[in-house]
Order: sequence, then C-alpha cells, then structure tokens
Amino acid sequence: MQGFLRRVIGYVLRMTLTRFSKLLPILALLGSVTALGIGTSFAKQLFPHVGSLGTTALRVGFSALLLLMLWRPWRWPLSRVDAVSVVKYGVALGFMNLLFYMSLRTIPFGVAVAIEFSGPLAVAMAYSRKPIDFVWLALAVVGLALLIPLGNSAVNVTSLDVEGMLYAFAAAVCWGAYIVFGKRLSHLHAGHSVALGLTVAAITVVPFGVWHAGSALLDPKILLFGLGVAAVSSAIPISLEMVALKRLPQKAFGIMTSMEPAVAALMGLFFLDEYLTWLQWLAVVCIMMAALGSSATARRDQVKSAPAVVLM
Repeated sequence: MQGFLRRVIGYVLRMTLTRFSKLLPILALLGSVTALGIGTSFAKQLFPHVGSLGTTALRVGFSALLLLMLWRPWRWPLSRVDAVSVVKYGVALGFMNLLFYMSLRTIPFGVAVAIEFSGPLAVAMAYSRKPIDFVWLALAVVGLALLIPLGNSAVNVTSLDVEGMLYAFAAAVCWGAYIVFGKRLSHLHAGHSVALGLTVAAITVVPFGVWHAGSALLDPKILLFGLGVAAVSSAIPISLEMVALKRLPQKAFGIMTSMEPAVAALMGLFFLDEYLTWLQWLAVVCIMMAALGSSATARRDQVKSAPAVVLM
C-alpha cells in the first residue's frame, strides 16, 4: 500500500512540474508586460524635467548598472560570434527605447504602443508555419485595431503628429530586430545576455540623454526616480522576456507580446482611473485569445533559417 501511494504521489508531482514548466514562459511574459506598463506610466513623469532623451538615458543606463551588479556577466566566456550578436541585440534594444520615448512626446501612449507592435507582429508572420497561426495573428491585429482611439475618442488618429508616428514605426523595426537577435542569444544564460545587451544599449543611448538634459540628470531626486523606473520598466521586463525567449518558439513570442496593450489598459484602469469602453474590453479579449491560442498550438522547434534575417 505504501509503495502504491509513493508512486501516486510521485506521478502527481511529475505532472505538476511538467505543467508548471509549460506555464513558466507565459507567466514570465505576463510579468514582463505588467512591469513594463507600470514602469512606462511612471517614466513619462520625467519628461518635463529631463525630456524623452534624458528619460531614456536614465532608464537604460540604470538598468544596465543593476543587471551588471546582479549577474556579473564577465564571469562567463563569450565567443566572437556571440559578441557580435550581443552588440546587435544591444543597439536594437537601445534605439527601441529611445525612439519609443521620442514618439511619446507628440502621440498618445496607446497609439504609440499599437504602432510599435507592428514589429513583433511582423516577426510572428515571418515565422508562421501552420494555418492556425494566422487565426491567432488575426485576433491580435483585431485587438490592436480596437485599442487605437478612433471615432468618439478624445484623440483622432487622422490628426496624429507624423513625426511621432514615424518614431513609433522606427521603434517597431528595432523591436523586431531585438526579438530576432535576442533569440540568437537564447543559448546563453539569460542574465549574461541581458546584462551585456543592456550595457551596449546604455553606451548607445546615454550620450543622447546627456547631450539633451545635461546637469539635470544629476539631480538626486531625478536620479532616485530614474533608478526606480529602470528597475520596473527595463531590468525586470527584459530579464523575464529572456526567460520566455529560451522556452518559446520565436513566432509564439512575437504574438504573445500582444498582451502588452491589454495589460497597459488594465494598469490605466487601476492606477489612472481610465475606464474602458466595451470595444476596448473586446480588444482585451481578442488579444488574450491570440496569446493563449498561439502558446497552445506553437511547436517547440527553433527556426534558424533564412527568414531570421527579414528584420535585420
């Protein structure tokens, strides 16, 4: 009898661990987009003090320092091929942040996010192999379209600043490249690749912030606030994204990140009293269905063929 109970308990434990391992990348992405939504809402409060360039410098610079201290990436060897990939990954990451915050100066946050999502969605389309994947992609596109403020909204998309939209589209290209290059580093320890990538990103964008904001970046209150923003909106989300990238096919990752506008809408409801219309709630449902569907039907195989260079 005792032997039978031990076998049953062992079976239950193995099944629980198996199910948890399948849920881990989904939970990592959910935590990533939640932290990013909170952090970005706080980061925009720095704009009147140091501008979008200074905010990017604080966010990326402090994120790099935090992860360097946490992971100490110099402990691991790095091949020449991986070093080149780290540079590409870091530059894409740095300009993704820089261009996105530049877009936020003149267009609404929700619209900027929706435009930026054309990057990962393009990656998802490039790596699709089964017809069902296009169903989830279509649901994600419908959800994103419903989140764009049209009609009776306070913002009319037709009157959006062209320069801001171009910055958002450029950020989308960088986001797609970030996903591609990040996947190439998935064989490295997540802390190793993220810390080195953020260091390259900081080297890339901090000079822009210093040039624009100057001594305002040295204000102790600004530095402390920037440190908090960096931890919540960059260091934590990027680390969680790398955990997900190691366990999800690239096409599934690209579609599942569509949760970010939905989570951002919920953050607005909880923290900013921004109540959603029924169309916006419908958008949330569409995006969540796309995320869950893509994770359920995605294969574990890794795509390493020519389509990987589409967004270089």
